[in-house]
Amino acid sequence: MILSGFFRLGVWQNFFRAWRSGYSGNLEGEGFTLGGVYVIGAGRQGVLLEHREKEFGDKVSLPSVLEAAEKIKPQAS
Repeated sequence: MILSGFFRLGVWQNFFRAWRSGYSGNLEGEGFTLGGVYVIGAGRQGVLLEHREKEFGDKVSLPSVLEAAEKIKPQAS
């Protein structure tokens, strides 16, 4: 996705959205690694939410993270 990510419309839309909202970052580092968010429950609950970036700037939905976090049950001791 190194070169193809540069030409994707969604990547540029995400860039301008971040720029308009005032985000500024340093342009240091690799810059080609996509990220993700996992919410993992206690014990045998396992993964309650998995979000993997499909393109640069792809954001996870905050309500879905909060919903998954509310499903975490305390582990019996």
